[in-house]
Amino acid sequence: MVSANTSKQTCEVRNVKALDARKLDILKLVVDRYIRTGEPVGSKAVADALEYSVSSATIRNDMAALEQLGYLEQPHTSAGRIPSYRGSRFYIANLMTKEPLSEHDRKTVEDTLLKGDRNPRTLISNATDLLAQITDCAIVSSTNRMDFPVITRVEVIPAGRRLYALLMITSGGAVENRVCRLEFDLTNEQMAFFTEFIRKNLTGLRVEELTSEKLVELGVALGSYMVALAPLLYGVYDITNQLKQQKVEIKNETRLLARPDFQTENVAALMRARENLGVLLNRAFDGISVIFGDESDTFAVTNSSLIVSGYSQAGRPVGSFGIVGPLRLDYGRIIPYVEFLSDTVSQLITEEYEDEGKD
Repeated sequence: MVSANTSKQTCEVRNVKALDARKLDILKLVVDRYIRTGEPVGSKAVADALEYSVSSATIRNDMAALEQLGYLEQPHTSAGRIPSYRGSRFYIANLMTKEPLSEHDRKTVEDTLLKGDRNPRTLISNATDLLAQITDCAIVSSTNRMDFPVITRVEVIPAGRRLYALLMITSGGAVENRVCRLEFDLTNEQMAFFTEFIRKNLTGLRVEELTSEKLVELGVALGSYMVALAPLLYGVYDITNQLKQQKVEIKNETRLLARPDFQTENVAALMRARENLGVLLNRAFDGISVIFGDESDTFAVTNSSLIVSGYSQAGRPVGSFGIVGPLRLDYGRIIPYVEFLSDTVSQLITEEYEDEGKD
């Protein structure tokens, strides 16, 4: 028995074999022109653009064949064609001409990323801000499994009767806090002990090293102070768990409202899809991914595309970022930018990580 997936793959192979050189040229021209103009493309426009002479009748037949194979569609109001999702995906994988970044563009990327400090969060923020300027699209990013930075500072601040605020700062630039309610107010001696205990046992520890086993070990090390200070220690543990969780950020989404091919309801759907975006961003660690909204139940934003790439630290995947925009995007220009940005971010956070290890 042939599975649905196997049958689909067999059908796709058969379709590709039906594409001769002229049909491939026509498909590329249609997608290129549609991306540029947003208008359906007719046979005359294709004939004028081809570098060799072909009759309009032959081109019409080829465009009809491409439509039958699922690579082109014909809107009801026009005799011209537009690319389907299948056609767009085939174009990106096989026909698209990538525009390499110029030396000026590369220098702009590097200068922007190195602006300010070099902790991972600042680098990602700078990278996504630049990507927003370049593409004029919404930006999505995920900081799950984020570099598991070193705990550089933990403070305990009295915040009211029996209330204490915990503040943690990491080498990755994260600042997290938690308010703990205790059974009684701490004495100055207890506060001083806990401050010194944190300095000796947690400062310089990597976030992922504070496991449940380590928590038990530290609880025992509190000795006679365990009853009074254990809630604060558990509070610190909760903060590190929060740091380990995935964080999905969407920004620049309002710019999409200015694009005629991206409707207000699409922006609302994008915001509702935040949780699902995390699943897709997690899959972006094997090179760049392009996902079309109507193709995915996970990212069901009509007439949209998601271009995302992962970044790594010392070879370990730690996050991803990319853009959400309409289906009609200049993929040949945007994809090289996303690739170069993710490669540069990976290089810089790896260097920062290795420098920390030498300290």
